[in-house]
Amino acid sequence: MNLHVYSETGPLEAVIVHTPGREVSLVNPDRREQLLFDDIIFEADARQEHLNMMEIFRTAMPDPGKVYEICDLALETLQQEQARIFFIDELIRSLPATNIRLLRDDLLKLETGRLLAFIVTGLTEGLPHATLDPAPNLFFTRDLAAFVNDCIILSRAAKPARVREFLLMETIARFHPLFVSTRKKIIHIGEQDSVEGGDILVASPEVVLIGISERTTFSGLMSITEKLLEHRVQHVIAVDLPKKRASMHLDTIFTFASPDECIAFPPAIIDRTNNITVFSRVDGRIAVKRHESLKKTLEELLDRPMTFIKCGGEDPTNQIREQWTDGANVFALAPGVIVGYERNTETFRELARHGYEVIHQKEFIRRWLDKPFLPAPGEKYAITFQGNELCRGRGGARCMTLPIIRQEEHA
Repeated sequence: MNLHVYSETGPLEAVIVHTPGREVSLVNPDRREQLLFDDIIFEADARQEHLNMMEIFRTAMPDPGKVYEICDLALETLQQEQARIFFIDELIRSLPATNIRLLRDDLLKLETGRLLAFIVTGLTEGLPHATLDPAPNLFFTRDLAAFVNDCIILSRAAKPARVREFLLMETIARFHPLFVSTRKKIIHIGEQDSVEGGDILVASPEVVLIGISERTTFSGLMSITEKLLEHRVQHVIAVDLPKKRASMHLDTIFTFASPDECIAFPPAIIDRTNNITVFSRVDGRIAVKRHESLKKTLEELLDRPMTFIKCGGEDPTNQIREQWTDGANVFALAPGVIVGYERNTETFRELARHGYEVIHQKEFIRRWLDKPFLPAPGEKYAITFQGNELCRGRGGARCMTLPIIRQEEHA
């Protein structure tokens, strides 16, 4: 299986997700900020909301679309002795302040399911001294890596709370047979840098956006920019973001709905200027150019007009409220077919004004229950699903999905 992602909106064929489990119930309110949560999550509702989202995906994806659970991939990977040794040794090296080093031999001998439970929840029976914080952010699989064309960027966490997740993804990418096509095309991040997948958007095979954010450093951006420009990518657009919790990644304020339509949070994208730098490959060297706005930059590099649809509509209060609940963080299942939280009503009204049929998850599934989802040319759908618990973690549909195969849009 050849893994590849050539755009943000090509029809989805394979994706990695994680349905929230016990780890979110182990978040102590006193530790929630260290674990990067603004609130505690009710596990049962969060699980159901996520499963509902997956039902939308399976309805819309072409047969045979694949939805991979990251824990299933991890379980298969950690059964390999070499993979298990790699993960445990890297975990010890990455968390020197813990007592994991003293438990290396015990962890190596641990039954695979119990080892994975320890990685995700921080707890394991039989090893009472092997305790870590839970890893409740695992359901935000987007941050763990990013596919750009046929290369995979393995992210490096900005916060210690997410080190285990990123290391788990690296172990899977190194050892699981699903990733054999990309094993020699891995882009690594330097140990002093951080880059997270939510800051990387693939506008086209030649144009990639990277946010300089709370989680992605400028030096991290530069390290992967050089490597991307050695491959098919011609231009990397660096977008300087406000360094705030609410806009922790580029995709929290900007996502693609179709090849020429984007959902944008106006204060940080539409109204902000002189925050764009483009790195281009010109005659074997990297040329650098400052740009005034993201919209003009995309129109110039993609050679087509772009429409920016306002998250929250025209009212500034609605814009801020709905950006906080991930109104700008939609996920495209295909060009003009997007998924997002139903609570962002003003954003969906704005999408309707731009020709999208706003349809609830149950109606969408009912309509295509017994037939393949094949929208006619020009048909556009904005599919809503409930995410009142999921959004407490500060992430929407794009944050919760790691595409590994998308069809090329011209195919």
